[in-house]
Amino acid sequence: MRVRTGKARHRAKKRLFKEARGNVGGRSKLLRTVKETVVRSRAYAYRDRKNRKRTFRALWITRLSAACRLHGIRYSEFIHGLGVANIKLNRKSLSELAIHNPEIFEEIVEKVKTAG
Repeated sequence: MRVRTGKARHRAKKRLFKEARGNVGGRSKLLRTVKETVVRSRAYAYRDRKNRKRTFRALWITRLSAACRLHGIRYSEFIHGLGVANIKLNRKSLSELAIHNPEIFEEIVEKVKTAG
């Protein structure tokens, strides 16, 4: 009598196919292609978790730069002034302030201008 892989192999394949759901054609139907797809998708997921942080920081800086220019100060001067004025707010919260509470952001800019 030969030994069959059976249950364990079936479970492993099922897990792979579940992870590959939503891909087009053989990428969700054929075992060998599914394996390649899943490995690649995990690599992309790992890479892009890092890239997301980078992208958001760039977005916040762009928003802050635009908001600072409206108040007659350059972004670099603004960031330097924050340190001098001892204001410990990160770029994310500052950009949110600039969008949703422009009057508070304007107060911060005034403090930065007087400090720097």
